[in-house]
Amino acid sequence: MTSDQYGPSPAPAGILVIHGGAGLDDHARAQARRWATLGYAVHACDMYGDGVAGDRTRVMAELTALRDDPGRLTRRAEAGLAVLRSHAGPHAPLAAVGYCFGGLAALTLARQGSPIAAAVSIHGTLSTVAPAQPGAVSARLLVCHGASDPHVPFTQVSDFSEEMETAGADWQLIMYGGAQHGFTHTSARPGATPGVAYDEVADQRSFSAAASFLADTFT
Repeated sequence: MTSDQYGPSPAPAGILVIHGGAGLDDHARAQARRWATLGYAVHACDMYGDGVAGDRTRVMAELTALRDDPGRLTRRAEAGLAVLRSHAGPHAPLAAVGYCFGGLAALTLARQGSPIAAAVSIHGTLSTVAPAQPGAVSARLLVCHGASDPHVPFTQVSDFSEEMETAGADWQLIMYGGAQHGFTHTSARPGATPGVAYDEVADQRSFSAAASFLADTFT
């Protein structure tokens, strides 16, 4: 598993940044640096492995395999957490922040009961083949979602809400009006990919909300 590390070591808390469907790319690295500016130890993990990012056929194969096997997805993400732990220090609380596919990965860690303090999904997939069981989710959850995201329709939002209520989780969901999928991707221009576009307001508001949420969680 390749990765990038940012921020101080040891640190008061650590954040695992999990990339979107394209793999560990410039967007994921930029988000990792963004979190590191707040003083966290940050580990940007590669969920696919060397040589996969940039190869669409291999990317789709890895993404589909991980999406359909929550156990495998969790093991990959927990390998990233282990590296983060070595960087942040043995007693630092940890959180996972994921974008698009990475949002699914962060929520899967929480659904599977991984020892993280929080999971944040930003324009992430909310559906799962393995819903959380009652009492299984100990991490606090924050979902930042674009209200005009056709790739994660409101049926997913509704199903996720019911799932988390049934599980008894500590969760929050913020919806940004007019925001489409991938709203933190500065290179995503409206119309280039249907349903995907950068939204500066949603980008800034979601980062602010997530930063406040994590600061409160780590206190």
